[in-house]
Amino acid sequence: MVPERVAVVCGERQVTFAELEQRSNQLAHHLAERGVGPGAHIGVYSRNSIEALEAMLAAYKLRAVAINVNYRYVPAELQYIFSNADMVALVHERRYSDHVAEVLPQVPNLNHVLVIEDGSDADHSRYDAAEYEAALAAQRADRDFAERSADDLYLLYTGGTTGMPKGVMWRQEDVWRVLGGGIDFMTGEYVKDEWELARTGAETGGLVRLPAAPFIHGAAQWATFGNLFACATTVFVPEFDPHEVWRAVEKNKVNVLAIVGDAMARPMIEAYHEGEYDASSVVAISSTAALFSTSVKHQYLEELPNVVITDAIGSSETGFGGIGIVTKDGVQTEGPRVTADKKLIVIDDENRPLEPGTGQVGWLAKTGHVPLGYYKDPEKSASVFVEVDGTRYVVPGDYARLEADGTVTLLGRGNMSINTGGEKVFPEEVESALKSHPDVFDVLVVGVPDERMGQRVAALVQPREGAAPKLAELDAHAREVIAGYKVPRSLWLVDQITRSPSGKPDYPWARKHTEAHEPTEVNEPSRKSAAR
Repeated sequence: MVPERVAVVCGERQVTFAELEQRSNQLAHHLAERGVGPGAHIGVYSRNSIEALEAMLAAYKLRAVAINVNYRYVPAELQYIFSNADMVALVHERRYSDHVAEVLPQVPNLNHVLVIEDGSDADHSRYDAAEYEAALAAQRADRDFAERSADDLYLLYTGGTTGMPKGVMWRQEDVWRVLGGGIDFMTGEYVKDEWELARTGAETGGLVRLPAAPFIHGAAQWATFGNLFACATTVFVPEFDPHEVWRAVEKNKVNVLAIVGDAMARPMIEAYHEGEYDASSVVAISSTAALFSTSVKHQYLEELPNVVITDAIGSSETGFGGIGIVTKDGVQTEGPRVTADKKLIVIDDENRPLEPGTGQVGWLAKTGHVPLGYYKDPEKSASVFVEVDGTRYVVPGDYARLEADGTVTLLGRGNMSINTGGEKVFPEEVESALKSHPDVFDVLVVGVPDERMGQRVAALVQPREGAAPKLAELDAHAREVIAGYKVPRSLWLVDQITRSPSGKPDYPWARKHTEAHEPTEVNEPSRKSAAR
């Protein structure tokens, strides 16, 4: 519809919709010549790049399946996902050649590799690989592929918070409906079809969108796909760098920023202060998939008063779950409180729907357009996809509360909650409270063993440069916004908090750190103070 409009910008490169179509077609023809066809799995092992997007589009043109590969994985993890995902082809950046060379001999069914030049000098001569640009140049750009189906598979590997990565299987129509533009996030109303979305975008020009997360993350993929459906421009930075994000905003007149919680929001707002960037083109900033804490929200509201700031909930298993507009009066210390998707409910441990306003904490559940299950994991699928009153729901393991007005407050992952003396504590709430302390840059909260309480709340704190907050200071500060039993009793000061490339917390790392290192400080409360 808009062949000459810029489709994607990444760094200094950009391609129009016509160029993106031609290059994706060329790659699809190359893969088809190597035997890649419907249902085949193609790994995409890259930082944010135009080539990574082309590889995914090429897969879908062939009715094949693109597999997102976390570029921070070590060889053992790569071997797992290459094998578990049944990959037959791989597209990777040259910088990862050493890892690929180590893993390939252990994955005999992965028989074709394409290497994207990225300016590095990594050696990929140890295995048979085609050079990406040469492969495209040798192919025609016609779009003459077989008709596709709404039942074609979309597969997203998600690391979650525990265990090895799991592949979430979606019908393409279903995932488009909940993430790719098939629903109006603000009204909850469905769009008629993809053509309506495209016609509107072609006529209006659409919004220039910058997903700051890595393209291996579902939120970034669907921010991009949704913009492509809407005939609008998407801007990438190769790797997250807060100053590079603001430079890209300024240069490309970005309208919408999509971020993943505090891990991106906090360094970005501080870079904004340092760089005096022109963000006048920005009309909206949306956070999803991770904690967006109270103190950081306030900074955005103060610095960008004319920008609409939203906090959304969702997961790889549910897609979009709900959205809330952040206001100074509405900011709270628990999880995000959102207007929920019409297909979302809260259930108890017996899979019974909870009524609004009871104050009871239950499990988030969603029906309608939901995944088929987990790839090659029927046991996990059976535990997460359940029936409620005869209807199939997905229950990904998030604690939530249904409020009297019908909104939903997301409280946190069930397997991360801390049981201290019979009281349930959600790490995100404590993290939000601690992050408002001026000496705290980042923090993760976990439970550690305690002889009397079962578990005690523990905080791993990355201080701001030159700071070393004391446990007593953090205790007093936290008690201003959360109950005493939620306040950390043990403190580890760390050089850096470990997170995934998308900014999600690495709780397994946090637990291992507490097991391997003595705490910086411990508060041994009296029985009376522990109960407060």
